[in-house]
Formats: sequence, structure tokens, C-alpha cells
Amino acid sequence: DFFTFLAIFFTGEESLPGGSIFGVVCLYFCSVIGGKIMKQIKIPGLPPLPPFLGMLFAGFLIRNIEYVSRVIVIEVHWGIIFRNIALSIILSLAGLGLDAKALNKLKAVCFRLCMGPCITEACSAAVISHFIMKFPWVWGFMLGFVLGAVSPAVVVLSMLMLQRQGLGVDQGIPTLLIAAASIDDIVAITGFNIFLGMAFSSGNIPTLIFRGLVEVVIGAGAGCLLGFFITYFPSKDQKSIVWKRAFFVIGLSAFSLLCSKRFGFPGSGGLCVIVLSFLAGMAWSNEKKAVQDVVTFAWQVSQPFLFGLIGAEISISSLGLETVGLCLSTMFLALMARIVATFLLVSFSGFHWKEKIFIALAWIPKATVQINQAVLLLFLLGKEWANSKISQQSKDTQERQ
Repeated sequence: DFFTFLAIFFTGEESLPGGSIFGVVCLYFCSVIGGKIMKQIKIPGLPPLPPFLGMLFAGFLIRNIEYVSRVIVIEVHWGIIFRNIALSIILSLAGLGLDAKALNKLKAVCFRLCMGPCITEACSAAVISHFIMKFPWVWGFMLGFVLGAVSPAVVVLSMLMLQRQGLGVDQGIPTLLIAAASIDDIVAITGFNIFLGMAFSSGNIPTLIFRGLVEVVIGAGAGCLLGFFITYFPSKDQKSIVWKRAFFVIGLSAFSLLCSKRFGFPGSGGLCVIVLSFLAGMAWSNEKKAVQDVVTFAWQVSQPFLFGLIGAEISISSLGLETVGLCLSTMFLALMARIVATFLLVSFSGFHWKEKIFIALAWIPKATVQINQAVLLLFLLGKEWANSKISQQSKDTQERQ
């Protein structure tokens, strides 16, 4: 009761039903319960269902049950902050999970996978949406790069699980997919921002492309500086060094991701997080596993925020059957093009045909990156609509005068 009083005293109506803090807390606990229930469901002959499905479903129910959605309300900026914090933790886990030796061995195929599948899916989605959904080319490519990103929360966790079980480690498959999936997201975000700028600003195309390259350089440079910093600070002789290192990794990762979006360089944040955690993990060598365990625990705590908030973004009332059908068709065809391209790109790389199929199918998970891009796009569209309404009202006023 005392803590409830303090929360209401300092945050006011935000902690009461209908407030964002109240909504976030309720969503979190509902997502935890949904994850626990999903974990208990056993289907004979199949592996256990992942808890995040229950978390997604909990968020979906909260958004689409009328009475509940009126009580549990989360403002857009709160959702963005919590999603980005959770995303920064999973990206830092991705950086810590990279094996430098395997990465060096597979650098050629890794480079191909970083660029090829994403660009193939983006171009396929752009062409399909232009001719089927009648999108302008700029909006088609924007959609393509939204679809081109894979979900690091799903891919990275799955690969880390395989890594712990020793599956595919000799071939370097977990490291290859973690690195390629992480950088694939950077390519997708950069491409999305370039076409977003073309749609909403008057800047010329070379300037927008140059800006995308600048974001990559800033992200890599900042990641190197921060990675070098946490390699030597805190020093090895301090107590509870593992917890302090984990705190710095998580704190600087969240700081990098939030600041990159705040200062208008969203493509640099994710790359910065991956680089800083990768460099720090290389320097810590034998002690990296202990830090990784702490960051994994932090991810388990923050996971309900991410998937619960993603589920809460899906509103049935705003979906039309025809629109859903066209969207699913576009996504399916673009994904098929991506799977074929990925299979071809890993050919002649020494992998068994089953491993090639596994690598190609590992790109299917979506949502983590897409939801952030979709929210940004909706915000800009709402702003554009509001400006056009204000402009129209001012014109009407002038005409009446």
C-alpha cells in the first residue's frame, strides 16, 4: 500500500486505471502469465511451444477486449521506450554470442547473407505491392524494407539455444545467423529510413543514401569506442565484476539505441549495440559466459514487455479481410523469394543441403523491428494528416473572410 501511495503521489493519474504506468504493469503481468500458460502446453511429438506466443496473445487480448482496452491504456511513447530497452538487451546478447573465429572463417558467406536476402525480399515486396496493391514505388520499397528485417528476439534466442546444445557449432551456423540477422536488420532499417525520407521530405536521393552510410559509420565508430571503454572499465580487481560489466553492457546498449532514435540516426543504434558487446565479449574471453548469463536473465525479465507490447499493437477493428489477404499474399511471395535467394547464397560454402535449408528458413520470424518502423510511420502519417487538416482549415477561414 505504501509503494502504491508513492507511485500515485509521484506520477499522478499515470498510475491509476487508464494511465500508462498502470497499463504497462498490467500488460507485463498478463504477458508473464500468458508465457507460463503457453510453456505448460505439450503437443506429443513436437518441441515445447515458446513462451513468447503466450505473451503475444496476452497483449492481443488486452487490445481487443473492449472493456479491458479502456482500462489498460499505454501511450505510444511509453511503448516505444520499453520496446527499445528490450530490443537493446537482445541485440547485446547477439553481440556477446558471436564467435570471432567462426565469423572470420565464414566472413564471405556472412557478408552475402547480411545484404542479399534483405535486398531480395525488399525488392520483391516493392514489385508485388506496386502491381497488386497499387502502391507508389517509394512506398513499395518502404514496405519491402519493413518486411526485410528479421526478428532478432526470435532468431538470436534460437541460435543461442543451439549454441548451448552444441548443435551446428563446428560449422559456425549459430554465429553466422546471429551476425547476419543482426546486420540484416541494420540494412533493413537504413533502407527504410532512406525511402521514408524520400516520401516525407524534399531531400535529394544521393543525400539520403549518404545519410544512411553516415549512420552505419556512426554506429560502428560509437560501438568501437564504447566497447573499448567497457573492456577496461570497471577494472578486473573490483568486486562483483560480472554484475558491473553486465550492467554497463545493458545500460550502454539501451542508451545507444534510445539516443540514436532521439538524434535522428535510428540505423546506427543497433549496430552500435552489436559492435560494443562483441568487442567487450572478445576482450573478456573466459569471463564472457558469466556476463552473458546475467544479460540473459535481464532479457527474461524484459521479454514480456517486448512481446506483450507487440501483441497490443494488433487491432482487429482496423483490419479489413481484403487488406489482410493482400498483405499476407505480398508477404508470402516476398518471403519465398528471400528463402530461394538465401539458399542460393549459401551454396558452395561447404554446408550440407539440410543446413542450407535450415539457414534459409531461419529468416522467417518477423515483428520485433517491424513494429518500431510501423509505429514511426503511423506517427508521421498522423502528423502529416493533422498538418493538412490545419492547412485546409486556414484556407477555409481565409476564403470566408
